[in-house]
Amino acid sequence: MATITVDGIEIEIRTGERLNAIEAAARAGVEIPHYCWHPGLSVVGSCRMCLVEIGTRDPSGKVSMGPKLMPACNTLVRDGTVIVTQSEKVQHARALVEEGLLLRHPVDCPICDKAGECRLQDYYFEYGQAEGRRADIRPFTSRRRDLGDVTFFTDRCILCTRCVRFTREISGTSELMVRDRGAHEEIDIVEGFPLNNKLSGNVVDLCPVGALGDKDFLYKQRVWFMRRHQGVCTGCATGCSIWVEENQDRVHRIKPRENPEVNRWWICNDGRYGYPHVHDPDRLVGAVHRDAGRTVPLDFTGLAARLRDGLQASGGTLGAVLSPFLTVEEAYLLATAIRQLDSGAVLAIGPVPVVGEDERFPGGFTIAAEKCPNRLGVEKVLAHFTGGVTSFDQFVAKVGEGALTGAWVSGGYRDPWIEERTAEKFARLKTLVVQDLFPSPLSKRATFELGGAAFPERDGSYVNRQHRLQSVGWAIRPPAGTRTEGSILWELCGREGLYNASVVLQELARKIPAFGAAVGDFSDIGIDLRLNQLA
Repeated sequence: MATITVDGIEIEIRTGERLNAIEAAARAGVEIPHYCWHPGLSVVGSCRMCLVEIGTRDPSGKVSMGPKLMPACNTLVRDGTVIVTQSEKVQHARALVEEGLLLRHPVDCPICDKAGECRLQDYYFEYGQAEGRRADIRPFTSRRRDLGDVTFFTDRCILCTRCVRFTREISGTSELMVRDRGAHEEIDIVEGFPLNNKLSGNVVDLCPVGALGDKDFLYKQRVWFMRRHQGVCTGCATGCSIWVEENQDRVHRIKPRENPEVNRWWICNDGRYGYPHVHDPDRLVGAVHRDAGRTVPLDFTGLAARLRDGLQASGGTLGAVLSPFLTVEEAYLLATAIRQLDSGAVLAIGPVPVVGEDERFPGGFTIAAEKCPNRLGVEKVLAHFTGGVTSFDQFVAKVGEGALTGAWVSGGYRDPWIEERTAEKFARLKTLVVQDLFPSPLSKRATFELGGAAFPERDGSYVNRQHRLQSVGWAIRPPAGTRTEGSILWELCGREGLYNASVVLQELARKIPAFGAAVGDFSDIGIDLRLNQLA
């Protein structure tokens, strides 16, 4: 073990572990301000905001400090390293760096999207001088230029080059560069080659100031009005950890949430900008019952009992289709509820959408071809109840043969997922319950049609392609008149009180070996663990 001292605080790091002074200080609970450094990118040491005093402690305990300040981002620590981050010398250097950055920076904070989460603002108030020495009035507006997927506000840029390094090292597309020299340097693109790749939105997150603007979010919401919630992207089987940022139950922005085991610091544009369907006016809302050509709206009071009676009245064998967009808790409750009504019920997984092949990027990020979040989780649940996994095509074949008399089909797909020809086969069922996000040829034939929840409206857990389970809580409420799958299925199973995803997860963790790692004292959000890959 190596011992490092940060502002008098001693910490230990593992022998051979490579940490720079910023990372070592963070372990001691000390923040070293920085602009250009990012743990996922190469080190350039250009902003000089992280200057600190660096010294060494010899075996006798004597400390020798270096004559000059050193950039913490580019200084690796070793046994005996001494870091001083709050001396008068360091504070003076930080104030000068801040003053230099603000000399030509436009004071357009009132219109800048970054206001409220801008490091230039934060660091100025924490480390800047009480009063600047520039006498003339700085410009209020900023030149802007279209770089492709993002808008570039030229005068706001502090040339940290995070965005340039990202396109070279992570996306591997190299659209961005630094042109000209000296005081004329600017971020730009080669003419005819705009910033246009599936990871381009990450450069907006990387920008520590307001130089790179997200076209989707630009001038739409102030950050201090929004609340952020932990979430999981349901766009593909990678299952990226995300932040869902909303105001008054409306999602305004999706951002990556750091998770070294899944997506590190990044998300793709499909996940970042794939939320508008949540507020689509065409979503199914409420519950209706179709009987003898009449469509009757249903009250949620006693809804579970009506659904149970309807399925039982069909007689014969029941079945259920568990969508790969369900959480593991919802899939478990649905399987449990149908098996309570018919111990021999047929359980199957819904269609698994696959588009093309996996897309891999030089930085290690992967966009999965499998466009659903929880195939593995649903398959583990099915294997527990049936000993195997029945495909959707096999289920449809049984329906077409007349082997089933009633069924519950869960959807949750963003895009059309079932054809008219396939839906026609379900007309043979006496009772059909469909819970989905959008109308489909199948929902139009349903005896009971229920509106479903979108991904930010759910409590529960997903298992990604790496068998990693992530549990999150709901971020926004579903549209008025809509109940989530979990709450309806909880009641259908005869359970009292409100739906509690963590209780269900603990129950299935005790019953299904693959989820055994989830047994413990967990809350209903924040669980992130590697599952046993047993079926």
